[in-house]
Amino acid sequence: MASNNYFYALGRRKSATARVRLASGKGTIVVNDKPVTDYFANSKYLHSELIKPFTVLELEPQKYNITVKVVGGGHASQVDAIRLGIAKSLSELNEDYRATLKRADLLGRDPRERERKKFGLKSARKQRQFTKR
Repeated sequence: MASNNYFYALGRRKSATARVRLASGKGTIVVNDKPVTDYFANSKYLHSELIKPFTVLELEPQKYNITVKVVGGGHASQVDAIRLGIAKSLSELNEDYRATLKRADLLGRDPRERERKKFGLKSARKQRQFTKR
């Protein structure tokens, strides 16, 4: 990889959209211009979810710089969107990684979305309590 060469991918989950750039470097992960430890408030679980594509492929995340712009959703859906973007960019980096990532279920988008609220109901499906008398 050249110094200005990077691999771009888009990841989505619920209403979160993550634009991921993967380049060779020193292992920094920057989310919305902040270090990942600051952005996700030192959550070890969320950080381990982020680097899951690297652990599945047995790669060292310290060899790659990851820059992410993410909008929408909560922290959990943002992490899932970033993880999908990282997996897609790794499969773009090397086509041999694609089969391994697909078997680990990291290349598929989770299609579940929030159901809209219906007229006359309290939420999407919740109704008022029925009274017989």
